[in-house]
Amino acid sequence: MPAVLEELQSIESRRRKLVGRIVFGLMVLLSALIGALGGLLLIYSTDLPQVEHLENYRPISTTELYDVHGHTIGTFALQRRVVASYQDFPKVLRDALISTEDKSFYRHWGINVWRIIGAAYRDVESGERAQGASTLTMQLARNLFLSPDRSYHRKIQEALLAIQIERRFTKEQIFMLYANQIYLGHGVYGFEAASEYYFSKPAKQLTLDEAALIAGLPKSPVYYSPINHPDRALHRRNLVINSMLEDGKITALQATDARNQPMRLNLAHDPNSLAPYFVEEVRRYLENKYGTDEVHSGALRVYTTLDMDLQSVANQAVLDGLAAYERRHGWQGHLDNVLLEGQKLAGYRHPDWDEPPAAGSYVHALVTAVSPGMARLKIGNDIAVLSQVDVAWTKRQPTKLLTPGDVIYVNVLSRASDNQMRVSLEQDSGSQAALLAIDNATGEVRAMVGGRNFNVSKFNRATQALRQVGSSFKPYVYTAAIDQGARPDDVILDAPVTFQSSSGAYSPHNFDEKYEGIITLRRALAQSRNIPALKLADRTGIRVVEDYARKFGISSPLPPYLPVALGAAEVTLMEQTSAYSVFPDDGVRLVPRLIAKVTDYDGRTLEEDYPEVKDVISSRTARLMTSMLLGVVQHGTAVAATKLKLPLAGKTGTTNDFTDAWFVGFSPSLTAGVWIGYDEKKTLGPKETGARAALPVWMQFMSAALAGKDPGQFQLPPDLPPQNTAQTVDTSDLAPAGDESH
Repeated sequence: MPAVLEELQSIESRRRKLVGRIVFGLMVLLSALIGALGGLLLIYSTDLPQVEHLENYRPISTTELYDVHGHTIGTFALQRRVVASYQDFPKVLRDALISTEDKSFYRHWGINVWRIIGAAYRDVESGERAQGASTLTMQLARNLFLSPDRSYHRKIQEALLAIQIERRFTKEQIFMLYANQIYLGHGVYGFEAASEYYFSKPAKQLTLDEAALIAGLPKSPVYYSPINHPDRALHRRNLVINSMLEDGKITALQATDARNQPMRLNLAHDPNSLAPYFVEEVRRYLENKYGTDEVHSGALRVYTTLDMDLQSVANQAVLDGLAAYERRHGWQGHLDNVLLEGQKLAGYRHPDWDEPPAAGSYVHALVTAVSPGMARLKIGNDIAVLSQVDVAWTKRQPTKLLTPGDVIYVNVLSRASDNQMRVSLEQDSGSQAALLAIDNATGEVRAMVGGRNFNVSKFNRATQALRQVGSSFKPYVYTAAIDQGARPDDVILDAPVTFQSSSGAYSPHNFDEKYEGIITLRRALAQSRNIPALKLADRTGIRVVEDYARKFGISSPLPPYLPVALGAAEVTLMEQTSAYSVFPDDGVRLVPRLIAKVTDYDGRTLEEDYPEVKDVISSRTARLMTSMLLGVVQHGTAVAATKLKLPLAGKTGTTNDFTDAWFVGFSPSLTAGVWIGYDEKKTLGPKETGARAALPVWMQFMSAALAGKDPGQFQLPPDLPPQNTAQTVDTSDLAPAGDESH
């Protein structure tokens, strides 16, 4: 018995020693593991960014431009983003995102351990690192601080950062940061910007199916793009809806109804497309003053002088005027053909197709098929058919005009909901036009059209093109004469004359090669007679005339030669239009401006622009000249404008060989100028005067711009009899108006 007891004691002693050794070994192993883990954490945490910087985090945001009514007219951005608060994201969107990306978001402390273990097991089983297992917080950490490479090193850093973020910020703050930062395709960052881009409305107004669609994009914005891959996007949307149903966020009835909804995108129009030349002018100014980085990522708020309503009218007037000009000169052909250039019809896209064309717009179209009596066209994702009626002005059959692969120019007459369009054939021979409108009271530019198509040519013909102004220069001559004592009813001899100069004899002529004899200055200007203008300039002194033009704001070079009096000088439309505003402004010039105010990300005012006023001429001279320019409209070269029955004044201008056509004019409240021509020195064609080519564009614009508004009345000198500026004039007994070149 004692022997058995001793044996048992011996066994117990050995067991205790073994257990002690095992425990000691485990402790050593655990210490080693803790040490190794601590070392790894030390290594991986080295150089980690400080998450407390998020308290002052300011994402790269869009600079926005506003018109005078507060409407967005343009944006500058490296990343298209609209920063929103947590409350701006509706519950349906939050539920959709959390059900899809991170079901335990409101419960975990930055990482989901079980999800990581499951993902790691699947990674080992598949032999790939395909399972991310990232929580929203980890995704936020990666997007803000880390590279997108898929490695265990980055994953550990991601987890460490996520834990730090969770310790310092609330779940609402984390969700807001994530929802503003995440990339959602097509240059869009954040769910507010995505909602505005894909559905043209704020996130607060998203329906269940719409919220599910954009909540499915973070997984792969390119692969699930609803624009490029609608079938994949639809499938992904329905998976999100199913996840919401499984989590009890929605009812079965709501899920079924949402899954049955078609995918209805309403892509936002590019605001820059309404006034691209104006927006480009603003961009150049801002970048020169604040720098490119600040303009494209600093979330500036730029309050411009543009009026979207007037800009839309200006765009239409210019395009309609060019279309009318093109039709007057018949079909010329010379079409580009993509098939002859080695391209395929299916793969062709024109820059015009970046935005869905609206009714009234002019765009390029691709001819896909031609048959007797009709041609089939492609315009982006839309289709159209040209019938014989739509090409009647060419006096040809479609089969004689077009072949498959031709790129043609059309006017969109109407657009149905089934992507069907009704169009008419137009022509783009290269003719160009520009229009500029300035508010007389402030000098603010209300509308600017710099050419036919910004996508084709970025050159701004309203501010950059130096063109001869023809007879629209004559008001400076008459202003100088009036200031030196002449009166509108003084007479002058309109007869052949020869001027002697250092370069020899100069014998000018009138546009119509006729002479009227003794006429008043008022009639000489109204009928745009050349000889009286030259005599006045010679008598006053051409350098004096040029000094007056400088005071009016003409800064372009003016050669000191007598023919300058007839417009043999090149100026910009901006200069000429701004100069004419001196007349209705009682002799003062308000320097034209495009920006009223600029604020930074925090709302602080960076600049505020006020009108810069310069005295040019006396109010009496300005009023006398206004009365004379009224005569141009009432019974002169611009008599067609009397049908508007509005107080209007202005001057036509035409250059030699009809290369440039001008009309610059004003009402008591608005001054506008129009130029039409080719970029190269090329004739517009016989009889394409300022009255014929430019005046109709000006009239269309002014008619719409002043519609429904009190036009006001011009202030005339007290020593002149009052005139009914809206009276319709019977011109049947007048000689044909001359609109001469120099």
